[in-house]
Amino acid sequence: MGEIWIKEAERLGDGSIGGDMDTPSLPGRVVWHTTESGQGNASFDAVGRYLMSIGAEPHFLYDPSTDRLAQYGPIDKSARALKNDGSTRTNRTGRVCVQIEVLGRAGSPFTRTWKPGPNFKALMRAIRSWGVPDVFPMGSLASQYGDPTAKRTRSTWLTKGGHYGHCNIPGNDHWDPGKIDVTALFAAAPVTSTPSTPKPSTPAKPSVSVAHLNAARAKDIPAKTGHTTYPTEVKVVEAALKAEGLLDAKYAGDGSWGTTTEAAYNAFRRKVGYTGSAATGAVGLESLKKLAARHNFTAKA
Repeated sequence: MGEIWIKEAERLGDGSIGGDMDTPSLPGRVVWHTTESGQGNASFDAVGRYLMSIGAEPHFLYDPSTDRLAQYGPIDKSARALKNDGSTRTNRTGRVCVQIEVLGRAGSPFTRTWKPGPNFKALMRAIRSWGVPDVFPMGSLASQYGDPTAKRTRSTWLTKGGHYGHCNIPGNDHWDPGKIDVTALFAAAPVTSTPSTPKPSTPAKPSVSVAHLNAARAKDIPAKTGHTTYPTEVKVVEAALKAEGLLDAKYAGDGSWGTTTEAAYNAFRRKVGYTGSAATGAVGLESLKKLAARHNFTAKA
């Protein structure tokens, strides 16, 4: 569910302006009106009261010259700004049918001189929260009363979500909001996406070569204590042997395959079932694979 009340908006009236939507399975839409009045706070207050007095409350009253925004009722209920289209209650068409009265006149489109600010962005945020797309499905808005390019196609109104002018609504004869700049309308509240948190990358498993371990055995055991041949790979095995409880911490991590590491590896082989000569001597691929499977590294020849 989208936003029902815009926290940035003033409240007008008692919050009860309409009822449930007749066709909530249809896509959401917005209807733009103009009040055919002046702008500024005095006009805002006067028009706000007048719409209540005649029972024609929209959801929102907006002043494009000051960015002032007021809300009469919840977005998920109907408003009262449209005439019915025969038996179709146009105010109750769609999942939501957001009615916006803009202070201004159709003959002087408000996007020519407006000063949209944070309240306009809040209005568009709430509209988009209901899945209403940034499109005008009927196409052209009226440039004058009776403009034939401003369509009022019933099938479009009933099936297409998006933004409409009052001039586009079947059963209505007004031509507001005039020829507003619809590109500027959406550009004034650009869609912002929340950056997704990148998933942490899974480090590649270390790879240990049997050939390298046996080369280390051949060179490190007879050499001076601490001698290393393939220390990176030997350290991986030493860490695994330490985790198995077979190699003391003071010997693990030096990267030298000395007699202590050799004894620990032989102990591991016995632990997993090797006996006799199979539990001693050169490192075999199968025994290394068993250790690798238990400690998240890869064994290779």
